Amino acid sequence: MGRGKLRIYLGAAPGVGKTYAMLSEAHRRSERGTDCVVAFVEHHGRSRTETLLHGLEQVPRRELEHRGALFTELDLDAVLARAPRVALVDELAHTNVPGSRNAKRWQDVEELLAAGIDVISTVNIQHLESLGDVVESITGVRQQETVPDEVVRRADQIELVDMSPQALRRRMAHGNIYQPDKVDAALSNYFRPGNLTALRELALLWVADRVDEYLQQYRSEHRVSRIWGSRERIVVGLTGGPEGRTLIRRAARLAEKGAGGEVLAVYIARSDGLTSASPKELAVQRTLVEDLGGTFHHVLGDDIPAALLDFARGSNATQIVLGSSRRKTWQYVFGPGVGATVARESGPDLDVHIVTHEEVAKGRGLPVATGARLGRSRIAWGWLTGLGGPVVLTLLLNTVHLGLANDVLFYLALTVAAALLGGLYPALASAAVGSLLLNWFFTPPVNRITIADPRNILALAIFVGVALSVASVVDVAARRTHQAARLRAESEILSFLAGDVLRGETSLETLLERVRETFGMESAALLEREGDVAPWTCAGRAGTGPPVERPEDADVDMPVGDHMALALTGRTVLVAASALADRVEVRVVDRGPGVPDDAKERIFEPFQRHGDAPRGAGVGLGLAVARGFAEAMAGTLNAEDTPGGGLTMVLTLRAAGTPAGASPVTTAERQAAR
Repeated sequence: MGRGKLRIYLGAAPGVGKTYAMLSEAHRRSERGTDCVVAFVEHHGRSRTETLLHGLEQVPRRELEHRGALFTELDLDAVLARAPRVALVDELAHTNVPGSRNAKRWQDVEELLAAGIDVISTVNIQHLESLGDVVESITGVRQQETVPDEVVRRADQIELVDMSPQALRRRMAHGNIYQPDKVDAALSNYFRPGNLTALRELALLWVADRVDEYLQQYRSEHRVSRIWGSRERIVVGLTGGPEGRTLIRRAARLAEKGAGGEVLAVYIARSDGLTSASPKELAVQRTLVEDLGGTFHHVLGDDIPAALLDFARGSNATQIVLGSSRRKTWQYVFGPGVGATVARESGPDLDVHIVTHEEVAKGRGLPVATGARLGRSRIAWGWLTGLGGPVVLTLLLNTVHLGLANDVLFYLALTVAAALLGGLYPALASAAVGSLLLNWFFTPPVNRITIADPRNILALAIFVGVALSVASVVDVAARRTHQAARLRAESEILSFLAGDVLRGETSLETLLERVRETFGMESAALLEREGDVAPWTCAGRAGTGPPVERPEDADVDMPVGDHMALALTGRTVLVAASALADRVEVRVVDRGPGVPDDAKERIFEPFQRHGDAPRGAGVGLGLAVARGFAEAMAGTLNAEDTPGGGLTMVLTLRAAGTPAGASPVTTAERQAAR
């Protein structure tokens, strides 16, 4: 038998008619032939509510004695034994009398639902646990009986029972809520118009958020990518620069103009950590956006415009606010910039606002797409130095004859410069071009690719050897820097999540939502079990989509201790491509368990099995054949760690137009690239 369904009537204040609405629903279901019983309903002496109890089967209550007084409570065992199709349980936040099986009535409801019984219940907005401080500040009364928000959020249906403050006060004055001797005190204290208005607003906003969750779930399940502008939701793209404060305030003003407007500030961090912003400035901006009633989000993404648009569409946003680019004029040769790209790709259903600020053109902004480890501009200058520099140097040396030894030193200096700027490949090109020019123009016999003096052969060999050594050292240093940057990105994520805890956001669901959002997944769940063979249970979950019952059912699972696991579902085979000078790099990103460093080369050998994989579950010939095809086309295929966990396959090929006779990458070069 499956789990029962929960329907909750949520009241804005006592006396709005929650129990009346619940009993009316029970009569409608009974008339349709549904087996419906009253497990526990309190009418509080209200005649119209008491009248509706007639005609409904009532399960006898359990009597309990406490401190010399006799109380009645819901008889959970009797209801379970009766096993109706639907059970009515009033006052979900009620605290049971000591001696009951459960401390809270909502825990009784959980047992009924687990037994496959549908439950209809009631609760007032002031009894939600997260709103305790707010309600106390409004009414001056601290609610002692509360129910966790997640219990109500998990309900299959939530119906708001609303009433204007004036109508509710009239009901109170007519004696329809409290006894006549309590009416005057209630009207002058808890039921003041201001209190009722504030409680009503809390209820409307809370239900609106729940409706928004239903909408997001529906859009996810039905793969709806088009934005439905049911409410103004404004995404602010932050770079970590000081202009972010201006953008947040501008977005808040835009949100105020629309009913129910919402601000979502998002910082897109590159997975390689190369565009990491100042944590101090981001903390200031986070505080600002939260003070203005918005939310702050931290997302990983190598393609900044694409990640920003994915976040906006996934949040069903209607507007994006970006700052004018901080890049200088000459930097636009590397691309149009994030703002222009987002505006071009946003489509007709998403408005993009470009806001001017004091930091315009004072420094480079975010790059449009992922580049190489040394950066696009450095690689471009490296290739220019490596290919164009030897030609210019040859023209100069032909006018001033300094001798072969000095000529070799000049070409060597040029190759070192190319290595420092662009890394390995520009330096290799410089060494090749330089050695050919030295041989043709300056090594006797000139104007021929031959060498007469053996000493000149030694000089050229030393020249090429030193050039390759320097280039390799620079390239290794760049890759170590890249690894350090990736670790910085991961530590930034951990710092961000730890900050949630320090700020008091200790809810497990809140932390799971941060994890889900950071890695762009559809859902995140924490599973636990009592032993190695015990069944898994869900300790907490965030996101949309069907629940995950076992770690192996998830797209990504990560052990957490001996008997817990983090299960993520959603997009895991991200494919990104970029052009790097005369090469094209394709990255296939997976967020699975990953592969240890000592196995990253072994998995390309035929018929390999990793770890304790059973016979027949190895890699076969697939990766070996793929690497063979790549090398046959003068390319490489290597494995890298995915930031945050997983494996990334990197395929590098020569770009179209590269001479067909160019030599393929050697095994030594491929290993050096790792």
